Amino acid sequence: MTDRTAQAADYAAAGFGQELEPGSRPALVLVDPARAYIDPQCPLYAGVEENVEAMRALLTAARGAGIPVIVTEVRLRADGADAGIFFKKSGTLVAFCEGSPYGELIEGLEPTADELLVTKKYASAFFGTTLSTYLTALGVDTVLIGGLSTSGCVRATTLDTMQHGFVPIVVEEAVGDRDPSIHASNLFDIRQKMAEVWPLVRVEEYLSRDRL
Repeated sequence: MTDRTAQAADYAAAGFGQELEPGSRPALVLVDPARAYIDPQCPLYAGVEENVEAMRALLTAARGAGIPVIVTEVRLRADGADAGIFFKKSGTLVAFCEGSPYGELIEGLEPTADELLVTKKYASAFFGTTLSTYLTALGVDTVLIGGLSTSGCVRATTLDTMQHGFVPIVVEEAVGDRDPSIHASNLFDIRQKMAEVWPLVRVEEYLSRDRL
């Protein structure tokens, strides 16, 4: 793993990485926990089984705390036309087209009947969906983020979480990517520019606190 001590010092000197204070009304957004990322037969296989286990632990903690839970999925037409340029750029999105089993949610990460399933066509969970208004209506001020993949849909969702006025907290072990170096680089950049990145144990402690 790259030692980013000097880089972190440089970013700090430039004013990046200011600490965001989480609020008292969190929600969990679990981004695209799809079979594609853990099935070796799929080109999107990312070897993120350990991250998936952390997602299960995060989901358990969120449910135990009684906070809103939102799970996202990507579902596309057979020809991918509803994903436009995104589909043209990333041929791997065929994994999420009609008839593909790879778009199904990983066992143990499906939403319950009381939780929200958001179907999206693009990277961000906010783009073209009602997620922002849903969170606002519930009075949410902080969004915990897990899911796949760090450099793609997790990053896009984190950026939009911040841009919609919610404090984003990415749960370090509960996100993953096919390339460890890209995963680490994106977490570093996310921490510096748009969100907090917390270990799972800190998130679990945060969720165990009494709330207003």
